[in-house]
Amino acid sequence: MVKDVAFVSIPGYRDQVLKTLKERRVSGVPVVKGGELVGMVTRTDLLRNPEEDQTALIMTRDPLLVHPEDSVVEAARLLAENDIRRLPVVEDGSLVGIVSVADIIRVIADLEIKRSIERYFEKATVALWDEMPLPVAGAVMEYADVQASPVLNSDLNLVGIISDRDLINASIIEDSVEMANMSAASDEDEWTWESTRDTLNFYYGVSRIALRKIPVKQAMVPAVTAIKSNEVSECARLMMRSKIDQLPVVTAHQKLAGMLKDSDLLWALIEHSLEAGN
Repeated sequence: MVKDVAFVSIPGYRDQVLKTLKERRVSGVPVVKGGELVGMVTRTDLLRNPEEDQTALIMTRDPLLVHPEDSVVEAARLLAENDIRRLPVVEDGSLVGIVSVADIIRVIADLEIKRSIERYFEKATVALWDEMPLPVAGAVMEYADVQASPVLNSDLNLVGIISDRDLINASIIEDSVEMANMSAASDEDEWTWESTRDTLNFYYGVSRIALRKIPVKQAMVPAVTAIKSNEVSECARLMMRSKIDQLPVVTAHQKLAGMLKDSDLLWALIEHSLEAGN
């Protein structure tokens, strides 16, 4: 586990969460109140709640957690079965660390699991066009519930990859003033003359996270790829070296065949442990 845990507190605000994620280069952090763990907040939470400002209303409450003496395999099972990326580590009610998929990938890299990734990578994936406007790409990723997508050009060649981290890095905070109409005569019948009704115009400020209106190719990063015959631990080491969590899987002709997520490799660890009798 990582003992130097980046965290945010409540009461608190979105801007502080965004600053912490960018400064510590992490995708999610625990939320504490009075020294006790009360939630988790991630980049995905921010993107799904663009107009919400309070951390307490953005975070996920009552997160799953582990204890320092729990096994790595049990942590991997919790992460894989619940499709989450991190688990706070709690001892005697206090936050003492955090274990993420990336931490477990380091264990997988050292285990020399020789089986190929063919049975683990996802053949169905959501690809984006490199000329697609970034706000549209963000919406597509949200609707598809994916944290990263390969990027293709007009010739259907793989030219990059874009993740929720890249979306956050390309985001801005937009402030606007909006108006609400509240009629003082809402209980009158439909024949009431509009000119005789009293209407209150209520103006209020809105702050929201917005993606810059640029093409995907300006926000994407180069793709590090794998082929389906690559071994599990080999791909884990590649993810570690490149500091990435997804590998587009390509054919011998460099055409996209699917995506290997670091969380897919958790199942390889679980199966390896079962075969070893652990």
